[in-house]
Amino acid sequence: MVFTHDTEVGLQAAAALANTLALSPGSVDELATVAALDELFVTYDYTGRHDRDRAELDEVRALRVRLRDLLTAERDEAVRLTNEMLAEHRATPQLVRHTSYDWHIHATEPDAPLATRIAVETAMAMVDVIRADELSRLSICADEGCEGVVVDLSRNRSKRYCSPTCTNRNAVAAYRERQAASTK
Repeated sequence: MVFTHDTEVGLQAAAALANTLALSPGSVDELATVAALDELFVTYDYTGRHDRDRAELDEVRALRVRLRDLLTAERDEAVRLTNEMLAEHRATPQLVRHTSYDWHIHATEPDAPLATRIAVETAMAMVDVIRADELSRLSICADEGCEGVVVDLSRNRSKRYCSPTCTNRNAVAAYRERQAASTK
């Protein structure tokens, strides 16, 4: 494990949320419905308030560009953005334990809006990344034409693609290239 569980999940959730933006030609916004937000909430095991309405969806959707900017920033800019997010939401770190997780850090109240909790959890995860000088674990997808954020938590720092789709597309292309080269 590179980071604590809550840091890893916070980074993965922020990247997944940022990657719902339609940034590549022909891509579609993947966070267009309350049901899609519900799925994200469950997938990343968020706790606390979840209104399940259009207003909440709009707040979370508005946060995505900011999360992407934070996850792709150089170190000094990441520090500025992290501090800005923590101050804006009056983050007060505290140890909590719930569900199947042992003691970990939350920095907002459970009844804070979901967008606030996501922003603060991402900022808290970035505190660990910045302090460990591990921003190289955050990058943009190596797939040509894809702008997805990659969180590389692998031991050997080998993750290059943002999703299985990009990984598979490049594996198939490499295979076909090898096959074509071997038949010449």
